Order: sequence, then C-alpha cells, then structure tokens
Amino acid sequence: MLLDKYLPRIDFDSYEDFKANYRVSIPADFNFGFDIVDEWAKQEPEKKALVWCDDEGVDRTFTFTDISRLSNQAANYFTSLGIRKGTVVMLILRRRWEYWVCAVALHKIGAILIPGSLQLAKKDLIYRGNSAKIHTMICVDDSYVIEQVDHAQPSVPSIQHKIIVGKSREGWRNFHEEVAAFPETFARPTGDAATKVSDTMIVYFTSGTTGDPKMVQHDFSHPLGHIVTAKYWQQVQENKLHMSVSDSGWAKFGWGKIYGQWICGAVIFAYDMAKFVPTHLLQKMQDYKLTTFCAPPTMYRFMLQEDVASYDLSSIQNFSTAGEPLNPEVFYQWQKLTGKEIREGFGQTEGTVLLANFPWITPKPGSTGKPSPLYDITLLQDDGTPAPDGEHGALVMQNLKKAWPTGLFVGYYQNPEMTQEILGGGSYCPHDVFERDKDGYYWFVGRNDDVIKCSGYRIGPFEVESALIEHPAVVECAITAAPDPIRGQVVKATVVLAKGYTPSPELTKELQNHVKHTTAPYKYPRIIEYVDELPKTLGGKIKRAQIRKADEAAQN
Repeated sequence: MLLDKYLPRIDFDSYEDFKANYRVSIPADFNFGFDIVDEWAKQEPEKKALVWCDDEGVDRTFTFTDISRLSNQAANYFTSLGIRKGTVVMLILRRRWEYWVCAVALHKIGAILIPGSLQLAKKDLIYRGNSAKIHTMICVDDSYVIEQVDHAQPSVPSIQHKIIVGKSREGWRNFHEEVAAFPETFARPTGDAATKVSDTMIVYFTSGTTGDPKMVQHDFSHPLGHIVTAKYWQQVQENKLHMSVSDSGWAKFGWGKIYGQWICGAVIFAYDMAKFVPTHLLQKMQDYKLTTFCAPPTMYRFMLQEDVASYDLSSIQNFSTAGEPLNPEVFYQWQKLTGKEIREGFGQTEGTVLLANFPWITPKPGSTGKPSPLYDITLLQDDGTPAPDGEHGALVMQNLKKAWPTGLFVGYYQNPEMTQEILGGGSYCPHDVFERDKDGYYWFVGRNDDVIKCSGYRIGPFEVESALIEHPAVVECAITAAPDPIRGQVVKATVVLAKGYTPSPELTKELQNHVKHTTAPYKYPRIIEYVDELPKTLGGKIKRAQIRKADEAAQN
C-alpha cells in the first residue's frame, strides 16, 4: 500500500482526531508518474488502474503496468519533439483514455500540463496560448476542436506541434502512429532535468465567471493534497471502481479521476460520453458495479428526472458532489431512492477539497461539512474580525507562512505581481461567503458578489434556490439581484422547468408562494424568468454575473 509512504497515520478515531493529527510526508523529488504509477506497476504488475468505455460500446481495461509502459513510450515521443522540463503542453482530450497516458508522460518529463476543454473557441485558445506560451497541442479528433486550434495557431507563435488522437488530419501529427515507434522504458531524469517538488506541474485556467481567466499554478506536491479528497471525502477503496463525472479540461478531473484515486490504489472508471444523457449514465453506474461515485449537483438533479429506482445502484457505497451547492431537496430525494446520503464537498481550482462531509460526520442536508485538516480555515466579517456562529463571513485560509497546505496553488503562472497581491499577506480569500453553525458545519451563502442587498436585508442566493428546487416544477434555477428603483435590488429567479410544466402567471404566483412558505417571506423572488437553460461557464458553474449584467442593461 503506497499510502504508508506518504501518511504517517492513515486511520483516525473521529473528525477531531483527523483534523488535529492528519499529516502528509512530501519527498523533495516526488513525481506522480514515477512514484505512484510506476511504483504500483512494480509492486503489483496486474493491479487495475483504469476501466474505460464510450458510447460506441468500446471497453478497455488498463493495469498500472499498461499505463507505465504506454506513458514511457509517450515520454520518449514527446522528448523527441523537444518537450523538456518546463515546456508547456495543452491537452484537449475529453475523457479519452489517452489523457491518462499523456498526463503521466508529461509529469515524468517535468513538462507543464495545461488541461483544456472541448468548448474552447479560437479567441480562448489565442488568449491561453499566448499567456502560457504553449509549445504543443494534443487534441482529440473532434471537428470543432481541430478547427478552432487551426484558426488560432497563426496568432500563437509559440505553438510548435499539433498532435491528434484519432484519424490523421493535414497539419497534425498522429499520436498513435508516431508513439508506437518509441521504446517502452524511460529513465527517470537526473541532474537539471530531474523534477523537484517545488517545480510547476500543472496550470489550470480558471472558469472566468468575471474577467479573463487566471493561470492557477500547482507544483508537484499537488497530487498528495488530493489524498484527503479521494480517501476521506469520496471514500475510494483500493481495487474498487470509482467514478467522478468530469471532462479532462477541468480541475475536477484532477480531484476525482487521477491523482488521489491512484495514490489510494483505486480503479478509475471513465465513461467517455459525447453528451450527458441521464439514463445512459445510470446504466453505466449499474452495469459496472461502481463502489464510489461523484458528480456535480446538476447531474443528480437531471438523473432525478428519470426513474432512478429502476436501476440497481446498490454496489455504490458512497455518493459525493461538488462544483455547485447541493440543494437539500436533491439530498432527500436521492437518499429516498438509493438509501444513501450524498456527501457534499467544497473547493476551488486553486486547491484540493477545503470543506467536506468526512466519514465521521453525519451530513446535514445543504451543508458543505467541516474543514479539511490541510487548511486553517476561518470566516471573517467585512471589518476583518471573526464571524460569530450564524453570521455571514468570507472564507479565509490563514497562516500560510507557518505551513503551506499540501495541494494549495503556489501562485499565478507568469504573474508574480498578482501572486504577491493575493498570497503575499500569508492568507488566501477566495471571496466565498459562508455561515458556520454551532456544531461547526459550514453553510454556503454565495459568492461575495452574488449576495443580494434588498431593503436592508442581506439575502444569500443558495437558500432561495434550494427553496425553489423543492417545487416539482423546477429543475434548475439561479437567484440574482435585479435593479429596482425603490428597493435598490430585488430577488430575481431564472428558472428551468421540469418536463410537463410550462410558464404561466399562475405558475409564477405558485412558485413565489412556495418560497414564502419555505423560507423567510421577504426572500421570495419578485421576478421570475423562464429559460430553456442557464448560462454557465465552460466548467459548468452558473454565470449569475451574466444574468445581472443583462438585467442592468435592460434597465438602461
């Protein structure tokens, strides 16, 4: 078991014991490719690493020996193209199994990996390519992706190579055809080519709900921070299948589909779906007999629109969620249908799981749980004083100069000024507002900019959204502040309706009365707009700022 090497102590008696005594040992030369993937291959050559399938009925199983061998070939191939320690490479590979091979290869070389989404347009690629000085693009054979990269390339002079995973295309190197010619062994680099734990391993571009996306920089210790994510929140089990639903272009993939899971010896289950179809996902969950499962709240909500009870999900021992707050009604419906709770967690691209419902905690529906032992977390009021229980406060990670949390980002790539501004004071505030109750549970209120100030009241959007979600007509909704000449701001709900419901003044009144009876009456939405879908970032988060800006523009 590899965990013994990195955790002086693995088992804990209580949350308090876990919070006080969890520690991570970090070797100065830790490299995920060599020290986890190759080490598992040495210790247990037949140990399963990845079970992969797609919509076409293709199914493949990879051992750690397979991943080690294939990543060695890829590392030799990439090296032949001039990719070295510090070279920047972007992967846009959806959920193709080749992502795991390429990522491990790049980690072994010490190259800087940038995951990319399938939805990136030409302007996004130009911005990312020039900001990070991307050297090589490795992309899935997708017509839109290829077209956008081809159109962006003339404006990104740093791009030297374009590699395609799939059928050959003009101007692109074919990954499978070229990599097959390279040796299956790759010696661990030494001297200046060797990686140190403080070297940059991965850079994520933030979702960019406001302003240009920032380049979040993680070093080679980052995978070790995800032991907490995988073992103690998602509760993965060695040699058992874990599924996190995420495209490889997002930090959630790193949270749930590679790092902590493989350190713990779990088998990653990957379903390379071209499009999210709730019944298809439920069928895979049943057929492959998963043990642990994690998905965003939106996916749970849409699965609940189907006949969940007709699928056998009894093999799944732990359900978890992150990405957006989990509405209590979704928690209760899922528990009723499956007999299992959904354990919510909270975090950001900048770190690992910050708050979660850990094994010793009985989840309170709607609460993100309690702080990870990696972080010293507090809530601060506007005047910088600690927020009392029951009061709003900004989430702050403090005492960073005393001990840098394993897995927390180390700065913004190529931007020392912003790094100093955000992290130089010895704390980090992600601008999320929470309340803490008397039992130490944290409750998400909203992003600081999303909190509504109406007639002297401060209203958190999540509470109103949760009230609306309880109504059977509502699948998704976003609560925002709309300008009002008398009150300054009023509560507005932008609503996606469930099957069988159509917009009407009568339904609007019914939803308003429902909120009045579910939460404090002053929080009810005075405006309700019905839409087919909510505006979201490429990472799937609701763009409340976009809704607010549209309403403000309509007023002027």
